[in-house]
Amino acid sequence: MDTAILQHQERRGKTPLPATRQECRNCIIQLQSDIAAIRDQIAVADLKRQASGHPMDPAWFARARSALRHKRDELAYMKELLQSMPGGPEQTKAKLKECIIRVVRDHFSDDEWRTVMDQAIHLLKSNGGA
Repeated sequence: MDTAILQHQERRGKTPLPATRQECRNCIIQLQSDIAAIRDQIAVADLKRQASGHPMDPAWFARARSALRHKRDELAYMKELLQSMPGGPEQTKAKLKECIIRVVRDHFSDDEWRTVMDQAIHLLKSNGGA
């Protein structure tokens, strides 16, 4: 049985967190690939077990399942980390809104702007916000 990924998982210490969104995306891609490889190894081992009639090595299977669980946990963490990194979709959306407000604000008098803000606050409250 191919155990390269399992051995890598066991000897791997804590890797430093990615510093950029691109590094984080690369880690996510690598983790997804590792997960697929482990799942393939488990599937091949099961096919061999069925074909030969011999039981699967329980220690290897436990290690494979454990490595799979750790990779999935790490993947979930990396996805959360990517969401929280600067320059993500939420921050871009917030910056875009600020820019729209600056552009539009110049086209309204103070009274008109106050009316727009009152309508926006009312809409926010009616949609379950603030």
